[in-house]
Order: sequence, then structure tokens, then C-alpha cells
Amino acid sequence: MATTAIFGAGVMGETLLSGLLRAGRPADSLVITERRADRAAELTERYGVRVIENAEAAAAASTLVLVVKPQDMGALLDEIAPHVEPGDLVVSLAAGITTSFVESRLPQGRSVVRVMPNTPALVDQGMAAVSAGAHCGPEHLTEAQSLLAATGKVLEVPEKLQDAVTAISGSGPAYIFYVVEAMIEAGVVLGMPRSTATELVVQTLFGAATMIKETGQHPTVLREQVTSPGGTTAAALRVMDDHKVRAAFISAMEAAATRSRELAGG
Repeated sequence: MATTAIFGAGVMGETLLSGLLRAGRPADSLVITERRADRAAELTERYGVRVIENAEAAAAASTLVLVVKPQDMGALLDEIAPHVEPGDLVVSLAAGITTSFVESRLPQGRSVVRVMPNTPALVDQGMAAVSAGAHCGPEHLTEAQSLLAATGKVLEVPEKLQDAVTAISGSGPAYIFYVVEAMIEAGVVLGMPRSTATELVVQTLFGAATMIKETGQHPTVLREQVTSPGGTTAAALRVMDDHKVRAAFISAMEAAATRSRELAGG
């Protein structure tokens, strides 16, 4: 089997590595790069994969998955570019980094795919959006999609939407955690033990998400089913509307998309 190299052994790099192994990829078809010796030893012991230098990994692999911070991408590309052969696939998971930026640092005509993943990939419930670069054929796009499918759902989007994807699903888990925190705090304010409030909120979140996914109904319909005229839910939602919660969410995600564009430019 062809070798896949994962450059960067942070949370997302390790998440992708473990997901591929769970999906049945043999450990000897995967390599990973990591500068810290203690971290490298930990990965080798935990997963049985080789941890090697960037240039060696680039030379060995036909699929190169770049999972480094945006500010480190330029230096990494300069290091691996001489070893990226025609027919290789380069997959970038760095926020704000465009396919054209990656292509400009590689030999002419190399195949590049841009991906925005999210952290629920840790529990195989990720949402990854993929965009093909200028020289990426259908077979390489399919290969990138199959890589990401090891940790959740994959959706192809035009690259011009990637800043919006970053704002919605990339940063999205943090918004959900923020709402969950607030609901738990409300339970505590209402006199409930924190552990009880946590269990109530987490299961409610899981149940509501499952209803949206499995019924296929619009969330407005599901919300109206819970909202009796003059009832408790209507009273709560009126306060949220008074505080412009819906508008705040939209403005927040616009800010995230703006920041994503800024990162791409900087």
C-alpha cells in the first residue's frame, strides 16, 4: 500500500492518524513527523508507526497531509517541495491557507487539496470540508475525501466558501460548548447540583442533534413543536429574542469568517 505521511503530531495530526488506523490502514503504510523526541517516542509506542524527519517523510509518501499551524506552513513547504513528485497528493489542514499558496511553494502542477476539519474528529464525528486546487484531479479529491472519512463526515465545497466553513463548522464546536456551559450555569443558579445539570444538558444536546439529523425536519419545525403558546419555552425564547441572541450568533460567525480571511492574508 502507498505511504501516507502526516506532517505535525498535534491534536489533529494524531486524531487523523488514529482514525486511519481504526479504519483499517496498516501502520506500516503511515509515517508521521514530530520535532520533539519525547512526543515522537510516545507516538511510536502508542500506534506502532514510524516518526521520521520532514524531508524523509516527503520522499517516502505519495500522500502528504500537512497538519501544521498556518504560520509554520511556508517553512514546511520550502523543506518538502524538492521531494514532492508528479502524481503525489498534498492535503493541507491549516486554517486560512489557500491552495494557491501551497501550489506556489511546490513544483509546478502538483495536486493540492485544502481541508477544514473540526475537533469532533476525535470521536469519529468530525465535519471536514474539502476543496480541490487548480491541478487536482477527481481521483486525488476522492483520495482526500476517503482520508477524512476515517474521522467523520466529508463535504466538498468551493474554496471561496472555506472562510465561511471555518466560521461555521471549524469553530462551531466552541460555540456549542459555550451554550452548554451557559445552560449548566443556569441549572446551578436554579439550585441544581452541577453534575445533575451537566447530565441534563449534555443528553438534551445529544437528543436534539439526533432529532435534527434523523427526522430531516427543519429546526424551526422542531422548535415550534416544543413551544406551547404561553408556555415556559415561549417565555425563554422571548428573552433570547429580547437579547438578540440569534443576531449575536450571526455576527459572531461573520467575525470568525473575517478573521479567517485576515489569517490567509497575513
